[in-house]
Amino acid sequence: MSQSDLDEELSLEVGEIARLLSYILFLLVSAGMFFAAGDIPTSRFEKLGAGAFPQFVFAGIFLICAIAIVLTVPKIPARAYGQLFNQAILWARKCYLVFVCLAALGVYLVAMPWLGFSLASLIFLFGLQMALLPRSLNTIFIAAIVAVVFSYGLNMLFADIFTVFLPKGVF
Repeated sequence: MSQSDLDEELSLEVGEIARLLSYILFLLVSAGMFFAAGDIPTSRFEKLGAGAFPQFVFAGIFLICAIAIVLTVPKIPARAYGQLFNQAILWARKCYLVFVCLAALGVYLVAMPWLGFSLASLIFLFGLQMALLPRSLNTIFIAAIVAVVFSYGLNMLFADIFTVFLPKGVF
């Protein structure tokens, strides 16, 4: 077997594992939604309750996912599970900027109530541009202008034209 055939087979096995993980995720979400649908308040006109139909749907999704899991597990050789971890590490290293952007967004959303929309947006936009752009004096200057315009400019636009006041923050 050639190297390209081995790589293709490994790719298919890793794809099967990814599919299995998606089945497990959907199974867990449908189980959670099944129990959450049971908490929907009922009226006196409904014998089954308002959550009966959603529970029926989520039970069906749960059952389909369980069957898919049972049918998928025997298809995957044991060596493929170890390869999945290695492939995931390689992917995470290759796509590290995705994680940087998600972390910056999380910090931005947590900081906005304290810093206010304008200041939090200024820091978020400038910091993210510094992480993504090549750094030169020209790009830093442009990034600063973009951050100021889109943070304070949007705040002024919403406040003065749309009369929608964005979070002011403590500062």
